[in-house]
Amino acid sequence: MKPPDPRQTAQIEDVSWQRLDKFLFHARFARTRAIAATLIGAGCVRINRQMTEKPHAKLRPGDVLTLALPRDVLVVRVRSLAQRRGPAEEARQLYDEVKEAGPG
Repeated sequence: MKPPDPRQTAQIEDVSWQRLDKFLFHARFARTRAIAATLIGAGCVRINRQMTEKPHAKLRPGDVLTLALPRDVLVVRVRSLAQRRGPAEEARQLYDEVKEAGPG
């Protein structure tokens, strides 16, 4: 039996996950991938409560992102991944905002 072709494996993985910097760019949290990488490198982004400083971190649907943006902290759950940066309405469909439970 032949080993799997690495190009086919990469395509399969690309459907189920996406680079964190690409997601932030496609979902319009950052104007460019370079700005997204800077935010990630500065420790402003967490995936499932785990800090990451790697723009190439794998992001999957269902993951929870915590974004420490200049004016606010935003917590979102990834709904789906996009192949391109679309209009704002399309980008908004990529995630759901998570409402944190306040003091009772």
